[in-house]
Amino acid sequence: MSRILVVEDDPAMSVALRDGFEFEKHVVEMAADGEEGLHAATRSDHDVIILDVMLPKKSGLDVCRELRRSGNNTPIIMLTARGQEVDKIVGLKLGADDYVTKPFSFMELLARLEAVMRRTKRAAPGEEVTFGDVKLDFRKYQATKSDLPVDLTQREFRILRYFLDHADQVVSREALLHHVWGYDSSAFTRTVDTHMARLRQKIERVPAEPRHLLTVHRVGYRFVP
Repeated sequence: MSRILVVEDDPAMSVALRDGFEFEKHVVEMAADGEEGLHAATRSDHDVIILDVMLPKKSGLDVCRELRRSGNNTPIIMLTARGQEVDKIVGLKLGADDYVTKPFSFMELLARLEAVMRRTKRAAPGEEVTFGDVKLDFRKYQATKSDLPVDLTQREFRILRYFLDHADQVVSREALLHHVWGYDSSAFTRTVDTHMARLRQKIERVPAEPRHLLTVHRVGYRFVP
């Protein structure tokens, strides 16, 4: 049983999602606009947030941005209308974990929710890892570099977890998309590069000359502990 926050302004959609998740034995909290959703997400802990892009008072993109800026790493699945390709890309760059395009079946959304939760759980094995001057605590989601705190997002922890599990191996962008983001499409490989650039800024001594997160030209990356 998981706690799910649904932020959706369409009354019929809200009722359908609430009934569906409750039938699956989840605890559901509802919010009808962006401001209410942001307040609910900040006020209490949730396992997953279902967040519509088009919301009154504050858009889903703005809610996602503010949650990630505040350090809230709760997995977010965004709901987008058909044709909102730009919103999908922006949402992923802001820190959303997945998206579903309307109209969708409840079973598709449920499957994506379960996949996001599995990836999140795998990313936190409850151990501490050290490489170079970087220390990672996957249980507490804490990181330090040269004994100074480093603010890593939950997705960045998952990326590092995957690299640690495949140390010294060449990892393609498509593999990262599949195992970290849950996508099989190569359309979002630029998103991988964006996250890798930010991650280098945080953990490499000289980001322009990385020692741990190495680029393999035309293929992907290789992690060297």
